[in-house]
Amino acid sequence: MKYAPAILVGRLTRIAARLRKPGGGSAVPGLVVNTIAPGYLRTTLSGFPRGLVVVTGSSGKSTTTKMLVAILRAHGEAVFTNPSTANISQGLTSALLEQADWRGRVPGDVAVLEMDEGHGARVMEGVDARVVTLTNVMVDQIDRFHDSEMVAGMLAKIASRAHGSVVVNADDAYLERIAGGLGDGVAVRRFGVSPTVLAASPRGLGHTETSPERLDPAAGVVVASVDGASAVLADGGRDVAIGLPARGTHYAVDAAAAYSTARAVLGEQFDPEVAARALSAIPAVFGRGERVTVRGQEVDFVLVQNPASYQLNVDSIAPGTDRILFAIGSDVRDPSYFWPTDASSLGRVSIVSGSKADEAALMLAYDGVEIDRVEHDLGRALDDFLAAPAPTSGVKTIVFSADAMRRTRTHLGLTEAV
Repeated sequence: MKYAPAILVGRLTRIAARLRKPGGGSAVPGLVVNTIAPGYLRTTLSGFPRGLVVVTGSSGKSTTTKMLVAILRAHGEAVFTNPSTANISQGLTSALLEQADWRGRVPGDVAVLEMDEGHGARVMEGVDARVVTLTNVMVDQIDRFHDSEMVAGMLAKIASRAHGSVVVNADDAYLERIAGGLGDGVAVRRFGVSPTVLAASPRGLGHTETSPERLDPAAGVVVASVDGASAVLADGGRDVAIGLPARGTHYAVDAAAAYSTARAVLGEQFDPEVAARALSAIPAVFGRGERVTVRGQEVDFVLVQNPASYQLNVDSIAPGTDRILFAIGSDVRDPSYFWPTDASSLGRVSIVSGSKADEAALMLAYDGVEIDRVEHDLGRALDDFLAAPAPTSGVKTIVFSADAMRRTRTHLGLTEAV
């Protein structure tokens, strides 16, 4: 009953926040509880019978986490997890409050949590994890993560809390160095891509520093091939065919990360066929190649958060797609952040919008992209884009930054939890 008063205050705060802003205010209860009961988060994270699994890194956290949860649940595991938007300390606490009883206990045998790399390094102080999965180190939000060495240091702190296994992307040289510095008794599991897959990605996979050698399938889980929204994983001597939630090699890498992590969690209970079915059945995650039915038509949502994800996601848009809305919001404080990328494959964009519309349009123009219109009012841009005739090729596609994504979902009434 130690945390009962804090839980009561948190729930009352949640009710008030939702009355004030339906669909919003999800992190506020966690902020309140963390202030009045600072030990609640650490205590609860340490209380799951089969331990805590943490997924973190610059990119791919949300998709990898959702894939991993699907695999574990398909094996019969009772899993607690957090929404992709709740990966910082107050968001994690809010997610726990959603399901906690009055004593603060949360149902589930194992917790699988996506963690922001910066907040995760602080949250994990004093918390042990059974498994930690590190996805990659990429050039990310320059106002927070201006130095890749700093990011690698944060990830190393999180990895140091693992007492069972650390799962690393063998194609990322920073993560390989972290793996080499782990203490005795911690197993290292690896995933990566084949030389053929890397060669088919002429701009690489976005790592700040790519390892010079590819992972041998005998030493981990390897993405052997990718074809649109399907892939083959090489797992030792077995080839495992899987479906992906969207087009793109980076989704196949996320699948390999989830598959390898599930192996670490489940041990002999792991079934490759069950894992493959679970991976093939999950939908896209909250803007990450997500296809949504809006006003009677299908629309693809493509989220770009850093130069690497911008490049990988733009490259994955089906060639010839002729109805594209491109929206960059206030979260991109300095749009020159994206100038090293190349969006020429888009060819043509119907509308450029968002608070950074002019800068985005200039950037696209330098890439040789034709722009039909710049519309600063995002709501008007969305309404006009959806009212336009159906595309002659592909489906209508909205490319947006995180701020523009949130505003888009609010405008379109897509406020359900994800």
